Amino acid sequence: MGMEATGKLHTIYETKQVSERFSKREFVVELTDNPKYPQTVLFQLTGDRCAQLDEFRVGDQVRIDFSLRGREWRSPNGEVKYFNSLDVWKVEPMRANASNGRGRRETGGGGDAYMPPRNDEPRPGDVDDIPF
Repeated sequence: MGMEATGKLHTIYETKQVSERFSKREFVVELTDNPKYPQTVLFQLTGDRCAQLDEFRVGDQVRIDFSLRGREWRSPNGEVKYFNSLDVWKVEPMRANASNGRGRRETGGGGDAYMPPRNDEPRPGDVDDIPF
């Protein structure tokens, strides 16, 4: 089931190597759809997707594409529990972030490198609306 959410990054955790073949990275987003009753929600990225958070910082506004996942677990004594997770496919900056003058952070290779803000989004006044 594909879903979407927008909000402000509240917490970003380090990537955890759960097993030899499985890693995950959790993060918390304060959802912005109802400012009167803000919700802080835990999401997770898995595998190669964990690196998507490297370019973000706490406080950044993001848009998230995710799936709601659930599973059943039965304890050795027969007790049944259910677990849910919000598995993220894509994290991207909100459009307002792209023009706020802040740069992005790129990691790897030898530390953080400053990347200037992207200027590939059209700005008001850039569109020629003359019909001929």
